Order: sequence, then C-alpha cells, then structure tokens
Amino acid sequence: MDRSSQQKSELPPPGPGRRGWRNSEVLRSVEARILSVGLGLAIVTPIALGLGWLVYPDGTAVYATMTGLNMTVGRAAGMSFGYASGMNHVAVISSNMLTETIQVLVLYPLFVLGWDNVVGAHHLRRFLVEMRRSAEASRPRVARYGMIGLFAFVFLPFWMTGPVVGAIIGFLIGLKPRQNLGTVLAATYAAVGIWALFFERMNALTAGYGRYAAFSTVLVLGAAAIAVRSVQLWRRDHPRSAADDSPGTAGGTR
Repeated sequence: MDRSSQQKSELPPPGPGRRGWRNSEVLRSVEARILSVGLGLAIVTPIALGLGWLVYPDGTAVYATMTGLNMTVGRAAGMSFGYASGMNHVAVISSNMLTETIQVLVLYPLFVLGWDNVVGAHHLRRFLVEMRRSAEASRPRVARYGMIGLFAFVFLPFWMTGPVVGAIIGFLIGLKPRQNLGTVLAATYAAVGIWALFFERMNALTAGYGRYAAFSTVLVLGAAAIAVRSVQLWRRDHPRSAADDSPGTAGGTR
C-alpha cells in the first residue's frame, strides 16, 4: 500500500449526519464560529505587529521572533527568548498566551470540520492523520479521568502534550466544545504562568554565562527533540528502508 493510500485509510470516518450539511448550516456551527474567532485573531496579530514596527521596531521584532519561535520550536523557546531579550512578565506571558490561543482556535475546528467531512479533507489529509495519531496515542489515559485528565495532559510539559493535541483529544473523548476549549485554554494559561517563573529563575542562574545562555540551551534541546522526532516519523513512514539500514542487514543475506 502506498503512502497516500495508507493516509486515506487512516482518515477518520465522517461524523453522523453532517456530511450533507448545507453551507448555511456549516456557517452557523459551533466549530465555524470558533474558527472565525481564531482566524480573526490570526489576521489582527500580524497587522498589529506591522503597525508596531512603525512605532517601536526593536520591541516589535522581539514580539515577532518570540511568536515565530513558539509556533515552530515550542513554548519554551519563545518564552526564554522573550526573557533573554529583556521583556517583562506581562509582555512574555500575554504574547505566548495569544499565540497558543490562536493555534487552538484555528487548528482544533479545522480538525473537527475535516473529521466530519464538512471541509475538503484532502487538503488537510496529512494534518488530520498526524494529529489523530498523536491524539489517539494518549486518548486512553486522558479518557480515564475526563476533564481533569485533559487538564493534566495539556499542563504537563511532556512531548506532544500541547494544547492543540489536547483539544483534539477532548473532541475524541466526547467533550462539548465549551468544556473542551475551557479546559484546554485554562491548562495552557496555567502552564505559561509556570514556565514564566521557571525561565525568570533560569535566566538569573545563567546570567553569568551570557544574556542568551538560557535561550541557547533551550534552543539546542528543542532542536535535538525535533531531530529525534523527525527520525521517528521517517522510520514509521519508511519501515522497509529503516529495516534495510539496520546493522543486522548491513551485510546482506548469506
């Protein structure tokens, strides 16, 4: 089976009774309203950064870099860079809260709408498959404790326990959107606050090694984690190649 066929087979089935929704019904759905709020914030944020660049370019550059790091490397990289750049608690915490809120309010409804085949799933195929894999791996543990388990999943700083995956798990275990997003965002904001205290202390301890010592450490660890994850995904998607490269098959068969 080729990769595209495998991904198609792993896509979730359509939700009950929603595949035939008319456009007007889709626009009135809870997920569409959540998505509209997320897209609105996603549009307003770069506009605000652009206006800020005209007034205060240095500070705006820090905000933009912190946002980009949060979205690409993770929360730890974004927040540690903000503190290393001299930003205060309010600026770092509010910026990262906004970034992660936008991610949840955009990606979560896209997943749900793709799940129900309301939007064209072929455009979101890889996203749907990867998010479903990550969520399904942790769903049994979270489902056992319900909203408390979901809060802990999002709050604890383990690999692939971010708010977007948490929101998708909440959907998979049957939480209503209000319960799901309320739990996920509350855990996210609590985690951002704890990280803020941690990085403030970390910057104080590493100040003697340079202004960006703590940020550099986090960046190296984040890059290593991404590299390991990339290798794991490659091995998963190319099992035959990984087996051929293993030491036991290096010399070929005798």
